[in-house]
Amino acid sequence: MVMNKNIVHRTNMIGGGEVDAVSVNMDKSIVHKTNGLFWDTKGNDVLGATALPLYGAFVSEEKCQLFGDVSGKRVLEIGCGSGQSLKYLGERKASELWGLDISENQIEKTKQHLSDYGLSAKLICSPMEEECGIPEEYFDFVYSIYAIGWTTDLEGTFRRIASYLRKDGVFIFSWSHPIHKCVAAENNMLVFKKCYHDESWYSVSLDGSTLTLSDRKLSTYVNALAKAGFVIEELIEQSDEELMNSGDFSKKAKMLPVTFVIKARKR
Repeated sequence: MVMNKNIVHRTNMIGGGEVDAVSVNMDKSIVHKTNGLFWDTKGNDVLGATALPLYGAFVSEEKCQLFGDVSGKRVLEIGCGSGQSLKYLGERKASELWGLDISENQIEKTKQHLSDYGLSAKLICSPMEEECGIPEEYFDFVYSIYAIGWTTDLEGTFRRIASYLRKDGVFIFSWSHPIHKCVAAENNMLVFKKCYHDESWYSVSLDGSTLTLSDRKLSTYVNALAKAGFVIEELIEQSDEELMNSGDFSKKAKMLPVTFVIKARKR
């Protein structure tokens, strides 16, 4: 990974904490290798696993009801992690479960987790940006829980997801809210640590492992969806106070969104 000479050191928010980051120039193959290794090794230990019925911190499917009845529906998860979200939809009688992940380790975790509950899925190990044999115009739902932001090509990924969906199919995804990625809680105050408009790539070392990301603006996601032929039906930024516990992270969530969720339909 090559350092960006203009911006070297910076502050970013990963999860609920503030981290030191290094600006980098994005190289797709290196990013895939770095992030694949991160999730093969320490990803779950460092960042945990966000899964349905939660879309992220303080936002739940039980409250939002974005999926509705999935019985008899074909569903594909982008970034299936260790399989909890696929299990959630499988237990709600989805007819076919498919999962995609960049990490072989995560694919194996998903396979084992579903097997433990008498479920199975078609699982594919591949970056989400690349052609990988997923059928086109096939799925009723494609969804992603805190994974879509790992893509190196947002517009290309959204075009692929649109191709997987049948006409009027639904795409639902969640990610860290971009304003959350700029603001830290300090001494009972919220302090901007990063420019909201800065979408440059950066690397972070966490517990001896490295990950590489870009913090995109909310408008970047919205415009990429439109270019891919989606119509947004719902954008969720608010949090469910019933899910909040005490602590700085909850206090922050009461002041600004830490998660966003978008439900969009293929035209």
